[in-house]
Amino acid sequence: MPIRLHESLTRQPKELKTAQPDGVFRFYNCGPTVYAPAHIGNFRTFVINDVIRRLLELEFGADKVKHVRNLTDVDDKTIKRAQEVGRPLAEVTKQWTDKFHADCDALNCLRPHVEPTATGHIKEQVDMIDVLMKKGNAYRAADGSVYFKVSSFDDYGKLSRVKERELQVGSALKAAAADADEKEDISDFALWKAHKPDDGANAWDSPWGRGRPGWHIECSAMSKKHLGETIDLHSGGVDLLFPHHENEIAQSQCCNDTLFAHHWYHSEHLLVDGKKMSKSLGNLYTLDDLVAKGFSPMALRLALLKGHPRKQLNFTLDSLHSSEADLNTLRKFRERLVINAGTEVSAEINNSFIDVIAALHDDLNTPAALGALFSEINLHARVLPAQAARLLVKFDQMMFALGLKLNAPAAPKAAVPAAIIALADKRWAAKQAKDFAGADALRKELAAAGWSMLDGKDGYKLEPVKK
Repeated sequence: MPIRLHESLTRQPKELKTAQPDGVFRFYNCGPTVYAPAHIGNFRTFVINDVIRRLLELEFGADKVKHVRNLTDVDDKTIKRAQEVGRPLAEVTKQWTDKFHADCDALNCLRPHVEPTATGHIKEQVDMIDVLMKKGNAYRAADGSVYFKVSSFDDYGKLSRVKERELQVGSALKAAAADADEKEDISDFALWKAHKPDDGANAWDSPWGRGRPGWHIECSAMSKKHLGETIDLHSGGVDLLFPHHENEIAQSQCCNDTLFAHHWYHSEHLLVDGKKMSKSLGNLYTLDDLVAKGFSPMALRLALLKGHPRKQLNFTLDSLHSSEADLNTLRKFRERLVINAGTEVSAEINNSFIDVIAALHDDLNTPAALGALFSEINLHARVLPAQAARLLVKFDQMMFALGLKLNAPAAPKAAVPAAIIALADKRWAAKQAKDFAGADALRKELAAAGWSMLDGKDGYKLEPVKK
């Protein structure tokens, strides 16, 4: 059965297939901006993309899929962070790239085949901008910046339906696309940003003077370099649909005179306790935050798959408790199959778990796939050795498709006694009241009781003292 995904441009389900003569499926998804740790909302998108990658490998073969995911390592955010910490841009972005990789590995996301950086593809970006300039799709502003002329591309807005919303000057969407006062039209967007003092040493030479690329041109140039002018699938979070992906289409198709992507797929936002994630609300979690609370990365992955990717998912800590229990069920089922598996493989259950794959192939319906998975487990409460061997093969294939690793759970952290929590609360209150002498005395009491208290920006963490 073919993989069919909702196509964001047509708003209709569409089969995933490659139009390339070599039969290789070319897949691009937007990666992170590496200036801080990615949060669990970001990882919902990356986990969903990982399941797509795994399904493609099962469908076409691992050697017939080429997956590219970029790293945005130069933009306003990365430059600002480098200046805040007083370190070179490359050093800061490497720190957060390494952290992103570690988190992806913990969540069992397959590494992309190519992971290009914006700073590593300056020439490719300059070359594309140069073509757009010569074709009349771009212009140089007085300050040396280069902008894409949106009015030069008749199909602008088809992906996001931006024209159907009767976009007016001054609206929120146009404000989001605005970059500077030098533009001829407020809807135009930056391809090349002229160097400013705030950029520091982060600038490159170009025919239009020293500067740096705009955010949108980065993906178009890196996609073209590593996948060609037309790709089979471009995916990302719904927050990138406008203006980022809309702008990618415009600049790529004007430059290359051909279709940019056959298929667009977008996943929806993650809510936390029914609200949008926000530092001010205290509900923005990183993977490290959840691991510190005693949850496993696999529990987070499973929790992120329990909602349909194209619907908003409400994340709660209770969903992690439920996912830990579900992982234990899967773990015990596999252990039972291993124990009972014989050498003979039964052909009678070749269709086992077929409903799991069918749900995944039907618009990546992960909640239906998980429901089918646990229903299948319940059907096979008792199996013969020949059945167990075949079931084990099929079950492991399902775990690969979902990206679930069933390693033994980590040993639970020692429970913190109520008296220690009360003491820590008292010390935290003393610190907030600037009673530093009292806070130091309470810290010594905690240490004497065998606990260390680690202060953070918004709270504290207790750890048993290692002996």
